[in-house]
Amino acid sequence: MGKFGVKERNLDGQTVVDFAKRMDMAVVNTYFQKREEHRVTYKSGGKRTQVDYILCRRGNLKEISDCKVVVGKSVARQHRMVVCRMTLMACKKKRSKIEIEKKTKWWKLKKEECCEEFRQKLRQALGGQVLLPDEWKTTAGVIRETGRKVLGVSSGRRKEDKETWWWNEEVQDSIQRKMLAKKKWDMDRTEENRQEYKELQCRVKREVSKAKQKA
Repeated sequence: MGKFGVKERNLDGQTVVDFAKRMDMAVVNTYFQKREEHRVTYKSGGKRTQVDYILCRRGNLKEISDCKVVVGKSVARQHRMVVCRMTLMACKKKRSKIEIEKKTKWWKLKKEECCEEFRQKLRQALGGQVLLPDEWKTTAGVIRETGRKVLGVSSGRRKEDKETWWWNEEVQDSIQRKMLAKKKWDMDRTEENRQEYKELQCRVKREVSKAKQKA
């Protein structure tokens, strides 16, 4: 605590000090030199004392520039309002990198050479068997492991979520038309151009949905 208190410290006051010491806190009221009128928090008849306090962590004390009693403002009967002025620095949090599960590049099976290599490696992994084993969990594990070795996996970065390997000519054509309609509407804000743009937006959504489902 500071040296600017009011009168002697009683048992209750010592309890506040002990608490502040145990929690490594500072009794803010006592650190600012003010007239007694701006330090007295309790007035009743002829009694004038300090019983209401603001505490803060000692490390944050330097961020508080003022603390005083507001004369004439009462919170409850006989008690007066204590206020302090502080400056808080908002620190920007660093964006944490989100780890994304690495995915097997199954779309490479569209290429015949990749597909044939995958077949051969899978047969080798299954011991040359033509028929798959009855134990599906074992078979699925072998298929996944072979797929990772032959086809590779994504990097796990966020951009992998935006891959458009499932795009086809219909989707690309619809998106191109939508972009042209948007430019046309930006240049000439007529209801006709707006309606054309909205219709193409809906068409793109339908084409994308079809392409994803097919893939």
